Amino acid sequence: MELRTYLVEDNATIRENLIGTLEELACVKALGWAETENDAKTWLAQQCDAAWELLIIDLFLKQGSGLGVLDACRERRPDQHVVVLSNYATDDMRKRCAQLGADAVFDKSNEIDALVDYCVRLCDPAPPAA
Repeated sequence: MELRTYLVEDNATIRENLIGTLEELACVKALGWAETENDAKTWLAQQCDAAWELLIIDLFLKQGSGLGVLDACRERRPDQHVVVLSNYATDDMRKRCAQLGADAVFDKSNEIDALVDYCVRLCDPAPPAA
């Protein structure tokens, strides 16, 4: 299974490294990326077939905020997951992201392994108990 993933990240180095890491260590297939809130919301609005399973959002963008992107995808299918990856993963921000529908929040500085593990679990969910 490929986890079709879209990234909202304005730092090209972080974005490229993240895509490489997730494609190598998890079953992530990057569909594309956006650097601004408006571009991300436009992409989401164009997804009539909703061909994505994971959206990874940074909070601070070249234009707008990851919170606006998070709010724009509140009405998604149950199999679509949205996570926030930010250097600003304070307790208050984690709570705010959860209120806006984030499935998880990861700190860029020390929770990349946890993000990889999260993606692996989405790719290979445990079989149902017999």
